[in-house]
Amino acid sequence: MEIQGYNLPEDLYYEKNHYWVKVEGDILVMGMDDFAQQLAGDIVFVQIPFAGKKLKVGKKFAQVESGKWLGKVYAPVNGELIEGNEALEAEPSLINQDCYGQGWMFKIKPADTDELNNLIHAPADIEKWVLEDIEKYKQD
Repeated sequence: MEIQGYNLPEDLYYEKNHYWVKVEGDILVMGMDDFAQQLAGDIVFVQIPFAGKKLKVGKKFAQVESGKWLGKVYAPVNGELIEGNEALEAEPSLINQDCYGQGWMFKIKPADTDELNNLIHAPADIEKWVLEDIEKYKQD
């Protein structure tokens, strides 16, 4: 789905701070969405925490930097970080180039996949949320 120049695939789940989550079997793949990467500009650093780190929903577990912005990454679900995209340490701009593909950030083993129901997923909800944030960030 495209919303005012931002690409937000409908098959993904979205965390309110503009990180996407994709279900791959019993693992969740997470990354920064197109809205966030466009707003942030050129990504210059991604913190990759150690595998095995316990994640608590809504708690910060990593950070991302661009030339003009420092952002926190919050856990979308309770669980365990099982892998970080090591390629981002050498080439963080992969997020800008391909945020839904090679620019993925983390793989998570969720404690309970039912927690995905707390994320933004329905197309109408995605559109409403993104349009609200476009307005919100225009004012800043």
